[in-house]
Amino acid sequence: MLPRHNDPIAAIATAPGRGAVGIVRVSGKGIAALVKTLCGKDLKPREATYLPFKDAAGAPIDHGLAIYFPGPHSYTGEDVLELQAHGGPVVLQLLLARCLEAAQQVSEHSDAATLPGLRLAQPGEFTERAFLNDKIDLAQAEAIADLIDASTEAAARSASRSLSGAFSQEIHVLREALVHLRMLVEATLDFPEEEIDFLQKADAFGQLERLRAQVATVLSKAHQGALLREGIKVVIAGQPNAGKSSLLNALAGAELAIVTPIAGTTRDKVQQTIQIEGVPLHVIDTAGLRDSDDEVERIGIARAWDEIAAADAVLFLHDLTRMEQADYVAADAAIGQTLQQKLPHQVPVIHVWNKTDTAAAGVLERCAAAVETAQVALSARTGDGLDALRRHLLQVAGWQSAPEGLYLARARHVEALQAVAAHLEMADEQLAAQAAHLDLLAEELRLAQLSLNSITGEFSSDDLLGVIFSSFCIGK
Repeated sequence: MLPRHNDPIAAIATAPGRGAVGIVRVSGKGIAALVKTLCGKDLKPREATYLPFKDAAGAPIDHGLAIYFPGPHSYTGEDVLELQAHGGPVVLQLLLARCLEAAQQVSEHSDAATLPGLRLAQPGEFTERAFLNDKIDLAQAEAIADLIDASTEAAARSASRSLSGAFSQEIHVLREALVHLRMLVEATLDFPEEEIDFLQKADAFGQLERLRAQVATVLSKAHQGALLREGIKVVIAGQPNAGKSSLLNALAGAELAIVTPIAGTTRDKVQQTIQIEGVPLHVIDTAGLRDSDDEVERIGIARAWDEIAAADAVLFLHDLTRMEQADYVAADAAIGQTLQQKLPHQVPVIHVWNKTDTAAAGVLERCAAAVETAQVALSARTGDGLDALRRHLLQVAGWQSAPEGLYLARARHVEALQAVAAHLEMADEQLAAQAAHLDLLAEELRLAQLSLNSITGEFSSDDLLGVIFSSFCIGK
């Protein structure tokens, strides 16, 4: 552990602002003396005690509940004190200041080694200590932040499953199978003179194939979990007055963007997060794409292209009522070519034929026949076809109907599992070779295990931990 992990820490554990209840949390080794100084008496472990919270002069700051959790039976694995008071910002700041002041008093009147200086906690430091003290693994620690930040019910339930250890358990099962396979390979390397082919006798090839199948299953579920957490960024693009703002309003079910017959009404992006089957979709309406002499509109168009370049999917909106106008069709074609140039190959462009309710007969059929890629026809005004678009967006995102027991995952978990799959594929090639290089096979299996370990934290750099826990809120 770093030296700072030995310091007792304190913070306001509830969200900023006013509320009925607020909590100040203290964690550290050997804080019993601090507990007595703050509360005026010893507290029974894990039992709520109603008492006055007094300042240094003995005047009450507030009355509330104090709960003492001696380590290791606490959230952090250390001694923890929680002071539950009224949730006013000033009250909580006074309580926090009193904790720091009382710790200084305890240090001055006792062996300072028993209570190093109490300091304010850094973001995520309570959960970081829970991880360092083996109360939770790294995937569970991340699930705590994901549960707090969940934007949909499905995401919250999946984060709760990850916190309970469902995801970690699957990783541990993979790790055990991988360790067993490594053991067989290492045994073959250690005893090359033996006539017995350890790998063939133990069905190493079959074990590796089964392990690869298990990794593929977990990777698929992790990808689904990452979609629940991250969502996808969907940008609506097209010429002015194609109905982009109307489509955003229809998807969101609210009048978010201004809709007028005047071309160029939208000058800047308008964003709204919606959910489809629990999956967050960050939908962005952008300025109409065209050549313009208006300086403000040109800035909006440049921002639109920036959003398009960073999209996970693009809805290329076409106005069916103008698809027989040569200049409009030519401008659409030019936008389509620019989209192909600017977007990575894997980013899907969905052609959306809008205004089906007012288009001339036969126009949609001719337009649809000319496009070979994904397309949807709808009316943003009436809502006809919106359900088909929603289903298509989920399909593009790679979402499947949520299986039972889905857990939340992060992009780094998906990347780690992809690395595991890649190393196991290389291992499979080595094992299948006529002249198998067992040392290379052993190395690929070792690298696969390191990638697995990085998910739950059996192998994690201090830099990785710093990035993960710094994204937590203070007091958590």
